[in-house]
Amino acid sequence: MQNKAKRNKTLDISLEEGMDYFSRCLSENSTLNKNNIINKTICGDTFAIMPKLPRCFVDLLIVDPPYNLSKNYHGSKFAAASDAEYAKYTNKWIKQILPLLKPNASLYVCCDWKSSLIIGTVLKKYFNVRNRITWQREKGRGAKANWKNGMEDIWFATISDDYTFNLDAVKVRKKVLAPYKENGKPKDWEETADGKYRNTCPSNFWDDISIPYWSMPENTAHPTQKPEKLIAKLILASSNKGDIVFDPFAGSGTTSVTAKKLGRKFVGIEQNKTYCVWSEKRLEKADADKTIQGYTDGIFWERNASQQQKKK
Repeated sequence: MQNKAKRNKTLDISLEEGMDYFSRCLSENSTLNKNNIINKTICGDTFAIMPKLPRCFVDLLIVDPPYNLSKNYHGSKFAAASDAEYAKYTNKWIKQILPLLKPNASLYVCCDWKSSLIIGTVLKKYFNVRNRITWQREKGRGAKANWKNGMEDIWFATISDDYTFNLDAVKVRKKVLAPYKENGKPKDWEETADGKYRNTCPSNFWDDISIPYWSMPENTAHPTQKPEKLIAKLILASSNKGDIVFDPFAGSGTTSVTAKKLGRKFVGIEQNKTYCVWSEKRLEKADADKTIQGYTDGIFWERNASQQQKKK
């Protein structure tokens, strides 16, 4: 492994270096019942594993499937397909997931703009689609004959009209530009050490979350890693402490790690052994450090830290 810059916190240990972490994972051949899968990473093919999982155990499903792009995930390759073939692929994982969800479960599915057109259509066949969140991820290659692709979608759906949504847990703290007072007292805002702020209802456009960078403790070498702050919003809004959060395409473990930090239970499936190592390493670190960059004391800041944190 190459020497990294002092401030580079990227997790990039090899499978050989992390065999102790890998030994903590379950496999396709393990006994997979509700007693032993909770708070575990299961290494293997998600399509082979899901039929073996217990029925109706999931409170919240977070899915970050391979987008319909040709990509090499450290040796695990995904090949772009036709729209029809990708729709079949989406139908396949949804049909396997359906029996695992509780009647009041919610789900979020991540996608880029191309796969969003397909996934959104397929989701409507099985679920009540509630919204489409657009996340401005602040990264994307420029294009000479097209617009830079700096957005991703997250579809929000539920099994039924009986579902969890904790609005107060995901309000966003924003600066008040024109503080209004009533009878000499702040109206709908408060004075803090950081200035004048208002906690507002979140919209379905999220421009307050950056992708993980090399200087962030949560960063790994995974090519499509989601930020903990993004996943935290989904978990806080649509689950309660002690609920089970399931991720069938776990990658480097962001869903599991964030669920653990927020007092939820988790189950993650990932076929890449190296990514399983990174997940377990991050889960171990979460025992001692439950911080989520950009989320402090129950508040989602507009950027990655409050003004007081930036001064430290």
